[in-house]
Amino acid sequence: MASITIIGTGAGDLTQLSLGSYRKLKSADRIFARTLDHPVLRELMSEGLVVTGFDDIYESNDSFEETYRTIVDRLFEEAQQGSLIYAVPGHPMMAEATVQLLLEEQAQHGVEVIVAGGQSFLDDLFTAVRIDPIEGCQILDATRFTKSEVQVRNHLIFVQVYDQFTASSVKLTLMELLPDDYEVTVLQAAGSQDEKIMTVPLFELDRSMEVNNLTAVYVPPVKDTTLLYQDFEWVRHVVARLRGPGGCPWDQKQTHESLKKYLIEEAYEVLEAIDDQDDEHLADELGDVLLQVLLHAQIGEDEGMFTMEDVIGKLSDKLIRRHPHVFGNEQVQTAEEVVGLWNQVKEQEKDVAPSQFDTIQKGLPGLMRANELQKSAAKVGFDWDEVDPILEKVQEELTEFKEAVNNKTFHDQEDELGDLLFALVNVARYYKIDPEVAIHRTNHKFVSRFQYIERRVKEKGLEIEKLSLEELDYFWNEAKQKGIK
Repeated sequence: MASITIIGTGAGDLTQLSLGSYRKLKSADRIFARTLDHPVLRELMSEGLVVTGFDDIYESNDSFEETYRTIVDRLFEEAQQGSLIYAVPGHPMMAEATVQLLLEEQAQHGVEVIVAGGQSFLDDLFTAVRIDPIEGCQILDATRFTKSEVQVRNHLIFVQVYDQFTASSVKLTLMELLPDDYEVTVLQAAGSQDEKIMTVPLFELDRSMEVNNLTAVYVPPVKDTTLLYQDFEWVRHVVARLRGPGGCPWDQKQTHESLKKYLIEEAYEVLEAIDDQDDEHLADELGDVLLQVLLHAQIGEDEGMFTMEDVIGKLSDKLIRRHPHVFGNEQVQTAEEVVGLWNQVKEQEKDVAPSQFDTIQKGLPGLMRANELQKSAAKVGFDWDEVDPILEKVQEELTEFKEAVNNKTFHDQEDELGDLLFALVNVARYYKIDPEVAIHRTNHKFVSRFQYIERRVKEKGLEIEKLSLEELDYFWNEAKQKGIK
């Protein structure tokens, strides 16, 4: 069976190459290298060693994934002609995507892949920046990482910083998490005679020195806790601290029941921020809603019932399960088809459904619950197809309310007013208006216009309590004419 023997050429010069690896390279008939841009290979080639590099593939492909795929395919093709050596920088098992592909696919190609070893740059890097990785160290491939993966509380090492573009990508991502002047260290050829180390402010990362495939970037862990305020795990720590020993007495005594009203209040404040079209206020209010979620999750953890991981896990499972058109094979084209598919999946999730209304929360605000009840009933055909009979129902309920006001008890009046409101919810639903949002907007409009009245009365040096309804209504109409909402 043909074989591909992978040898790591280390992170620096020929003095770092093991004697065994040196002998294998010198005695090999066929040597291929991911890149010829490496001090060890340059020295060996000056001694007469013949090496075929894949540098041209980097230039002809648009992405690293395409490049790695092409290199691996070429190696398997070459292996059909006989065994060969494949040289990679550093250690073969360290930040080498081509090596992982070779190992995964060797059986299907009938080729044995042998990892012969090599020296990783990590030992020299740890020495150069004087850190102990056991304190918490994260190593990231600079060519394919995301912001969500970066844990700034750890020692961070970015490898594969091939060029200025990659260095710039690392810089821009880190600048979303850290101050522009946060100090980082750029290392090149660590441990070799060509070693270069430079500590620079983050904003100068991509212009501090010329980078190549021997360049790594070290980012020290964040010590200033104010820089962690955007970190989700940090805010969880803050909430746990508030409820823990020595924390806040108010937070410590809260329960799921006692927090119910605050969740509703914060949700309405989010709606207000949306109505105001105030993005900064919206971000602030969404944070308050998140606090309620975190408090409930922490209470669940304190009582040994559930954790934030359980909350997130259930949410992720539900989102994926209810979006088979995104995460599965279902096909939909419109938002209406998505809603139908969503409801279909929800129906499949029910173990027993003795009532159409079992899944509707009893604690919803009145108008919101009425809307949900009507929508649920409509799913089985208990609904009007046209608006005229709905409007007639509103008139009927209005007449019955007037009759109750004139001739019946307060309890009857309350019942009839409820029927009228329920009928109005039906009108809102027909026109696809959320009644809870509508009344919220009207409340907001009423407050804005009444506050205008207060300002105008004050400007005129009058006392609002002494003005007649007609006089106050004059200012109200003035507010309407000015378009105050």
